[in-house]
Amino acid sequence: MKQALTFAILILFASASLAQERGPSTNLPLPRYVSLKASKANVRRGPSKTHGIDWVFTHRGMPLQITAEHGHWRRARNQNGVGGWIYYTLLSGKRTIIVQHDMLEMKSSPMPNALVKAKLEPGVVAKIEKCEKDWCRISVERYKGWVEKKHVWGVGPDEIID
Repeated sequence: MKQALTFAILILFASASLAQERGPSTNLPLPRYVSLKASKANVRRGPSKTHGIDWVFTHRGMPLQITAEHGHWRRARNQNGVGGWIYYTLLSGKRTIIVQHDMLEMKSSPMPNALVKAKLEPGVVAKIEKCEKDWCRISVERYKGWVEKKHVWGVGPDEIID
């Protein structure tokens, strides 16, 4: 009896961990990616204007990962793990990525042997047009093409974007 009860509890915990957490304010998945709408955003220690400012993000369009919500505040972090609480109006649902690979090849199609359209330096921020299993179609300035998802930050490894 005790062994069956233990097994039932393990199943309950396993199924609960498979369900994706949702934000209490938006009911959107946590964690999730967004981008910085503003050209300057104060990043605070806590979810109110009375909390101190630890950082100021200054790169409009940079991808951020939302990890928590509290009212109109979102706890966000950049690709280096730096972050804190940002007021929701400073964020956008428009998706972007940041290149993390030196001279990342932007291809004409989502295949390793496709024509190289451009080479991107680390830190380049690009708009996501769509993502498939292993590749994302992005646009940056006048260039559009495909990059391998494993070389960018701002999209989940299993995430598909239409």
